[in-house]
Amino acid sequence: MIRADVIIVGGGPAGSSCAWQLRRRGIDCLILDKAAFPRPKLCAGWITPQVVSELEIDIGAYPHRILTFKVMRVHLFGMNLKVRSPQHSIRRLEFDDWLLKRSEARVITHAVKRIAPRSGRYEIDDRFQCDYLVGAGGTACPVYRSLFREFDPRVRRLQVAALEQELPYRWRDGDCHLWFFDKGLPGYSWYVPKQNGYLNLGVGGMVQGLRQKGGALQQHWDRLVTRLRRAGLIDENLPLAPRGYAYYLRDGARLTRRGNAFLVGDAAGLATRDLGEGIGPAVRSGILAANAIADGAPYRLEALPRYSLSALLPRPLLAFMLRARGGLGCHRPAPASS
Repeated sequence: MIRADVIIVGGGPAGSSCAWQLRRRGIDCLILDKAAFPRPKLCAGWITPQVVSELEIDIGAYPHRILTFKVMRVHLFGMNLKVRSPQHSIRRLEFDDWLLKRSEARVITHAVKRIAPRSGRYEIDDRFQCDYLVGAGGTACPVYRSLFREFDPRVRRLQVAALEQELPYRWRDGDCHLWFFDKGLPGYSWYVPKQNGYLNLGVGGMVQGLRQKGGALQQHWDRLVTRLRRAGLIDENLPLAPRGYAYYLRDGARLTRRGNAFLVGDAAGLATRDLGEGIGPAVRSGILAANAIADGAPYRLEALPRYSLSALLPRPLLAFMLRARGGLGCHRPAPASS
Protein backbone atom coordinates (compact mmCIF):
# COMPACT_ATOMS: atom_id res chain seq x y z
CA MET A 1 0.00 0.00 0.00
CA ILE A 2 1.37 3.40 -1.02
CA ARG A 3 0.45 6.04 1.55
CA ALA A 4 0.38 9.84 1.55
CA ASP A 5 -1.16 12.47 3.80
CA VAL A 6 -3.03 13.84 0.77
CA ILE A 7 -3.78 12.18 -2.56
CA ILE A 8 -4.80 14.41 -5.46
CA VAL A 9 -6.57 12.73 -8.36
CA GLY A 10 -5.70 14.77 -11.44
CA GLY A 11 -2.52 16.64 -12.32
CA GLY A 12 -3.94 19.61 -14.27
CA PRO A 13 -3.88 23.22 -12.99
CA ALA A 14 -6.29 22.49 -10.12
CA GLY A 15 -4.38 19.46 -8.86
CA SER A 16 -0.89 20.87 -9.39
CA SER A 17 -1.84 24.19 -7.72
CA CYS A 18 -3.16 22.27 -4.73
CA ALA A 19 0.03 20.18 -4.57
CA TRP A 20 2.23 23.27 -4.96
CA GLN A 21 0.53 24.94 -2.00
CA LEU A 22 0.53 21.78 0.13
CA ARG A 23 4.25 21.28 -0.47
CA ARG A 24 4.92 24.87 0.56
CA ARG A 25 2.99 24.18 3.76
CA GLY A 26 5.14 21.12 4.45
CA ILE A 27 2.44 18.52 3.76
CA ASP A 28 3.17 15.26 1.95
CA CYS A 29 1.03 14.71 -1.14
CA LEU A 30 0.79 12.34 -4.07
CA ILE A 31 -0.76 13.07 -7.48
CA LEU A 32 -2.44 10.31 -9.48
CA ASP A 33 -3.26 10.96 -13.13
CA LYS A 34 -4.29 8.53 -15.85
CA ALA A 35 -2.11 10.37 -18.40
CA ALA A 36 1.65 10.73 -18.51
CA PHE A 37 2.73 14.38 -18.71
CA PRO A 38 3.24 16.29 -20.90
CA ARG A 39 -0.11 15.42 -22.42
CA PRO A 40 -2.33 17.26 -24.92
CA LYS A 41 -5.30 19.09 -23.45
CA LEU A 42 -8.17 20.71 -25.34
CA CYS A 43 -8.43 24.28 -24.05
CA ALA A 44 -8.23 27.78 -25.51
CA GLY A 45 -5.36 28.32 -23.06
CA TRP A 46 -6.36 31.76 -21.83
CA ILE A 47 -4.98 32.84 -18.43
CA THR A 48 -5.75 36.07 -16.61
CA PRO A 49 -3.39 38.41 -14.74
CA GLN A 50 -4.93 37.07 -11.52
CA VAL A 51 -3.84 33.53 -12.41
CA VAL A 52 -0.33 34.81 -13.11
CA SER A 53 -0.31 36.54 -9.72
CA GLU A 54 -1.76 33.64 -7.72
CA LEU A 55 0.69 31.17 -9.24
CA GLU A 56 3.56 33.66 -8.76
CA ILE A 57 4.60 33.28 -12.40
CA ASP A 58 7.42 35.49 -13.65
CA ILE A 59 6.32 35.93 -17.27
CA GLY A 60 9.83 36.85 -18.34
CA ALA A 61 11.24 33.66 -16.82
CA TYR A 62 8.46 31.30 -17.91
CA PRO A 63 10.29 28.80 -20.15
CA HIS A 64 7.49 28.11 -22.67
CA ARG A 65 5.13 29.97 -24.98
CA ILE A 66 3.20 32.83 -23.36
CA LEU A 67 1.64 35.65 -25.39
CA THR A 68 0.23 38.82 -23.81
CA PHE A 69 -2.80 40.52 -25.38
CA LYS A 70 -3.07 44.23 -24.69
CA VAL A 71 -6.37 44.27 -26.58
CA MET A 72 -9.14 41.70 -26.89
CA ARG A 73 -11.62 42.15 -29.74
CA VAL A 74 -15.19 41.32 -28.79
CA HIS A 75 -17.70 40.98 -31.66
CA LEU A 76 -21.35 41.19 -30.58
CA PHE A 77 -24.42 41.71 -32.80
CA GLY A 78 -22.49 43.78 -35.34
CA MET A 79 -20.53 45.73 -32.72
CA ASN A 80 -16.75 45.43 -32.65
CA LEU A 81 -15.48 46.29 -29.18
CA LYS A 82 -11.87 46.76 -28.16
CA VAL A 83 -11.39 45.59 -24.58
CA ARG A 84 -8.13 46.96 -23.25
CA SER A 85 -6.83 44.72 -20.52
CA PRO A 86 -3.74 42.53 -20.43
CA GLN A 87 -4.58 38.83 -20.80
CA HIS A 88 -2.33 35.92 -21.72
CA SER A 89 -2.39 32.75 -23.80
CA ILE A 90 -0.40 29.58 -23.12
CA ARG A 91 -0.28 26.07 -24.54
CA ARG A 92 -1.80 23.64 -22.04
CA LEU A 93 0.59 20.90 -23.19
CA GLU A 94 3.46 23.02 -21.86
CA PHE A 95 1.75 24.92 -19.05
CA ASP A 96 0.28 21.91 -17.24
CA ASP A 97 3.55 19.97 -17.39
CA TRP A 98 5.48 22.96 -16.07
CA LEU A 99 3.05 23.48 -13.17
CA LEU A 100 3.14 19.80 -12.28
CA LYS A 101 6.93 19.68 -12.20
CA ARG A 102 7.14 22.93 -10.27
CA SER A 103 4.93 21.48 -7.52
CA GLU A 104 7.66 18.89 -6.77
CA ALA A 105 4.94 16.47 -5.69
CA ARG A 106 5.21 12.73 -6.20
CA VAL A 107 3.37 11.75 -9.37
CA ILE A 108 2.20 8.26 -10.38
CA THR A 109 0.49 7.48 -13.67
CA HIS A 110 -2.62 5.58 -12.61
CA ALA A 111 -6.26 5.54 -13.75
CA VAL A 112 -8.35 5.60 -10.57
CA LYS A 113 -11.28 3.17 -10.59
CA ARG A 114 -12.43 2.51 -7.00
CA ILE A 115 -12.42 4.79 -3.97
CA ALA A 116 -13.45 3.44 -0.55
CA PRO A 117 -13.65 5.40 2.73
CA ARG A 118 -12.28 3.13 5.45
CA SER A 119 -11.64 3.93 9.12
CA GLY A 120 -11.40 7.66 8.52
CA ARG A 121 -9.11 7.26 5.52
CA TYR A 122 -9.53 6.71 1.79
CA GLU A 123 -8.29 3.67 -0.10
CA ILE A 124 -7.89 3.77 -3.86
CA ASP A 125 -7.87 0.56 -5.92
CA ASP A 126 -6.46 -1.38 -2.94
CA ARG A 127 -3.13 0.25 -3.73
CA PHE A 128 -3.14 3.80 -2.32
CA GLN A 129 -4.20 5.22 1.04
CA CYS A 130 -4.55 8.78 2.35
CA ASP A 131 -6.09 10.92 5.10
CA TYR A 132 -7.27 13.65 2.71
CA LEU A 133 -8.47 13.22 -0.86
CA VAL A 134 -8.71 15.93 -3.54
CA GLY A 135 -10.69 15.40 -6.73
CA ALA A 136 -9.04 17.38 -9.52
CA GLY A 137 -9.81 15.07 -12.43
CA GLY A 138 -12.10 17.34 -14.44
CA THR A 139 -15.75 16.76 -15.32
CA ALA A 140 -15.37 12.96 -15.24
CA CYS A 141 -13.38 12.97 -12.00
CA PRO A 142 -13.59 9.61 -10.19
CA VAL A 143 -13.67 11.37 -6.81
CA TYR A 144 -16.85 13.21 -7.83
CA ARG A 145 -18.32 10.03 -9.30
CA SER A 146 -17.58 7.92 -6.21
CA LEU A 147 -18.24 10.31 -3.34
CA PHE A 148 -20.29 13.31 -4.54
CA ARG A 149 -22.52 12.51 -7.52
CA GLU A 150 -25.23 10.79 -5.47
CA PHE A 151 -25.65 13.89 -3.29
CA ASP A 152 -25.05 16.62 -5.87
CA PRO A 153 -25.79 15.55 -9.47
CA ARG A 154 -24.73 17.74 -12.38
CA VAL A 155 -27.16 20.43 -13.55
CA ARG A 156 -27.85 19.68 -17.21
CA ARG A 157 -28.89 23.21 -18.09
CA LEU A 158 -25.36 24.36 -17.24
CA GLN A 159 -23.57 21.91 -19.52
CA VAL A 160 -21.33 23.43 -22.18
CA ALA A 161 -20.14 21.65 -25.31
CA ALA A 162 -17.15 22.81 -27.32
CA LEU A 163 -15.32 22.00 -30.54
CA GLU A 164 -11.78 23.22 -30.91
CA GLN A 165 -8.38 22.68 -32.41
CA GLU A 166 -4.87 23.89 -31.62
CA LEU A 167 -2.33 23.69 -34.40
CA PRO A 168 0.95 25.14 -35.60
CA TYR A 169 0.25 28.24 -37.68
CA ARG A 170 2.13 31.48 -38.35
CA TRP A 171 -0.76 33.81 -37.61
CA ARG A 172 -0.85 37.37 -38.91
CA ASP A 173 -3.22 38.92 -36.36
CA GLY A 174 -1.88 38.72 -32.80
CA ASP A 175 -5.11 39.84 -31.07
CA CYS A 176 -7.58 37.53 -29.37
CA HIS A 177 -11.02 37.61 -31.07
CA LEU A 178 -14.32 36.51 -29.49
CA TRP A 179 -17.64 36.30 -31.40
CA PHE A 180 -20.77 36.06 -29.22
CA PHE A 181 -24.16 34.58 -30.23
CA ASP A 182 -23.36 34.47 -33.94
CA LYS A 183 -26.18 32.84 -35.99
CA GLY A 184 -28.00 31.67 -32.87
CA LEU A 185 -24.98 30.14 -31.13
CA PRO A 186 -25.82 30.10 -27.37
CA GLY A 187 -22.21 30.91 -26.51
CA TYR A 188 -19.23 32.19 -28.46
CA SER A 189 -16.44 31.29 -30.84
CA TRP A 190 -12.80 32.24 -30.55
CA TYR A 191 -9.50 32.88 -32.29
CA VAL A 192 -6.60 32.73 -29.80
CA PRO A 193 -3.02 33.12 -31.08
CA LYS A 194 -0.17 31.51 -29.15
CA GLN A 195 3.43 32.66 -29.06
CA ASN A 196 5.87 31.39 -31.68
CA GLY A 197 3.49 30.05 -34.27
CA TYR A 198 0.51 28.30 -32.67
CA LEU A 199 -3.19 29.04 -32.93
CA ASN A 200 -6.30 27.84 -31.10
CA LEU A 201 -9.73 28.00 -32.75
CA GLY A 202 -13.01 26.93 -31.20
CA VAL A 203 -16.74 27.25 -30.64
CA GLY A 204 -18.66 26.56 -27.46
CA GLY A 205 -22.27 26.82 -26.38
CA MET A 206 -24.89 25.73 -23.89
CA VAL A 207 -26.06 22.20 -24.73
CA GLN A 208 -29.72 22.91 -23.99
CA GLY A 209 -29.65 26.05 -26.11
CA LEU A 210 -28.06 24.19 -29.00
CA ARG A 211 -30.79 21.57 -28.84
CA GLN A 212 -33.60 24.12 -28.68
CA LYS A 213 -32.55 26.70 -31.25
CA GLY A 214 -28.85 26.84 -31.93
CA GLY A 215 -28.33 23.97 -34.35
CA ALA A 216 -25.42 21.56 -34.38
CA LEU A 217 -22.08 22.68 -32.98
CA GLN A 218 -20.36 21.46 -36.16
CA GLN A 219 -22.40 23.98 -38.15
CA HIS A 220 -21.12 26.79 -35.95
CA TRP A 221 -17.57 25.53 -36.37
CA ASP A 222 -18.02 25.60 -40.14
CA ARG A 223 -19.33 29.18 -39.94
CA LEU A 224 -16.33 30.21 -37.83
CA VAL A 225 -13.90 28.70 -40.34
CA THR A 226 -15.66 30.50 -43.21
CA ARG A 227 -15.52 33.79 -41.30
CA LEU A 228 -11.81 33.41 -40.53
CA ARG A 229 -10.95 32.54 -44.12
CA ARG A 230 -12.88 35.49 -45.51
CA ALA A 231 -11.18 37.82 -43.03
CA GLY A 232 -7.75 36.46 -43.99
CA LEU A 233 -7.11 35.23 -40.45
CA ILE A 234 -6.42 31.68 -41.67
CA ASP A 235 -5.40 30.21 -45.01
CA GLU A 236 -7.87 28.43 -47.27
CA ASN A 237 -5.87 25.21 -47.22
CA LEU A 238 -5.23 25.07 -43.46
CA PRO A 239 -5.93 21.45 -42.33
CA LEU A 240 -8.64 21.47 -39.68
CA ALA A 241 -9.99 18.56 -37.64
CA PRO A 242 -11.59 19.82 -34.40
CA ARG A 243 -12.31 17.65 -31.38
CA GLY A 244 -15.12 17.98 -28.85
CA TYR A 245 -15.56 17.94 -25.08
CA ALA A 246 -18.08 19.05 -22.46
CA TYR A 247 -18.01 20.56 -18.98
CA TYR A 248 -20.23 22.54 -16.57
CA LEU A 249 -20.56 26.18 -15.59
CA ARG A 250 -20.72 27.35 -12.00
CA ASP A 251 -24.04 26.96 -10.21
CA GLY A 252 -23.77 29.04 -7.06
CA ALA A 253 -22.68 27.06 -4.00
CA ARG A 254 -22.12 23.37 -4.72
CA LEU A 255 -21.23 20.44 -2.51
CA THR A 256 -17.45 20.60 -2.76
CA ARG A 257 -16.44 18.89 0.49
CA ARG A 258 -17.55 15.70 2.20
CA GLY A 259 -15.53 14.78 5.25
CA ASN A 260 -11.91 15.00 4.20
CA ALA A 261 -12.66 14.74 0.48
CA PHE A 262 -12.58 17.90 -1.65
CA LEU A 263 -13.50 18.82 -5.23
CA VAL A 264 -11.59 21.48 -7.14
CA GLY A 265 -11.69 22.95 -10.66
CA ASP A 266 -13.94 21.36 -13.26
CA ALA A 267 -14.58 18.42 -10.93
CA ALA A 268 -16.54 20.93 -8.84
CA GLY A 269 -18.12 22.61 -11.89
CA LEU A 270 -16.49 26.01 -11.35
CA ALA A 271 -16.10 27.44 -14.88
CA THR A 272 -17.23 31.08 -15.13
CA ARG A 273 -20.77 31.74 -16.31
CA ASP A 274 -19.94 34.11 -19.16
CA LEU A 275 -16.84 32.69 -20.87
CA GLY A 276 -16.74 29.20 -19.36
CA GLU A 277 -13.18 30.02 -18.27
CA GLY A 278 -11.87 27.25 -16.05
CA ILE A 279 -8.15 27.78 -15.38
CA GLY A 280 -8.63 30.66 -12.93
CA PRO A 281 -11.26 28.89 -10.79
CA ALA A 282 -9.18 25.70 -10.95
CA VAL A 283 -6.08 27.41 -9.60
CA ARG A 284 -7.94 29.31 -6.88
CA SER A 285 -9.93 26.31 -5.69
CA GLY A 286 -6.80 24.14 -5.62
CA ILE A 287 -4.99 26.65 -3.42
CA LEU A 288 -8.04 27.07 -1.16
CA ALA A 289 -8.36 23.30 -0.71
CA ALA A 290 -4.69 23.07 0.23
CA ASN A 291 -5.10 25.86 2.78
CA ALA A 292 -8.20 24.18 4.24
CA ILE A 293 -6.27 20.91 4.65
CA ALA A 294 -3.25 22.64 6.17
CA ASP A 295 -5.22 24.87 8.55
CA GLY A 296 -8.23 22.68 9.31
CA ALA A 297 -10.39 25.59 8.12
CA PRO A 298 -13.69 25.51 6.22
CA TYR A 299 -13.41 25.11 2.45
CA ARG A 300 -15.40 28.02 1.00
CA LEU A 301 -15.59 28.97 -2.68
CA GLU A 302 -18.21 31.74 -2.50
CA ALA A 303 -15.58 34.42 -3.13
CA LEU A 304 -14.46 32.92 -6.44
CA PRO A 305 -15.53 35.26 -9.28
CA ARG A 306 -18.51 33.94 -11.23
CA TYR A 307 -17.73 35.98 -14.34
CA SER A 308 -14.60 36.55 -16.42
CA LEU A 309 -15.79 39.72 -18.17
CA SER A 310 -17.15 41.58 -15.13
CA ALA A 311 -13.98 43.65 -14.80
CA LEU A 312 -13.75 44.33 -18.54
CA LEU A 313 -17.27 45.14 -19.79
CA PRO A 314 -19.95 47.57 -18.50
CA ARG A 315 -22.43 45.82 -16.20
CA PRO A 316 -25.51 46.46 -18.43
CA LEU A 317 -23.74 44.93 -21.44
CA LEU A 318 -22.64 41.91 -19.39
CA ALA A 319 -26.20 41.40 -18.10
CA PHE A 320 -27.54 41.58 -21.66
CA MET A 321 -24.99 39.02 -22.84
CA LEU A 322 -25.94 36.61 -20.08
CA ARG A 323 -29.64 36.88 -20.90
CA ALA A 324 -28.90 36.26 -24.56
CA ARG A 325 -26.91 33.17 -23.65
CA GLY A 326 -29.91 31.60 -22.00
CA GLY A 327 -30.80 33.31 -18.73
CA LEU A 328 -27.94 31.92 -16.66
CA GLY A 329 -28.07 34.60 -13.99
CA CYS A 330 -30.13 32.47 -11.61
CA HIS A 331 -28.64 30.17 -8.99
CA ARG A 332 -30.22 27.20 -7.30
CA PRO A 333 -29.89 26.68 -3.53
CA ALA A 334 -26.79 24.93 -2.26
CA PRO A 335 -27.20 21.23 -1.49
CA ALA A 336 -26.90 20.14 2.12
CA SER A 337 -23.42 19.16 3.29
CA SER A 338 -22.64 15.62 4.42
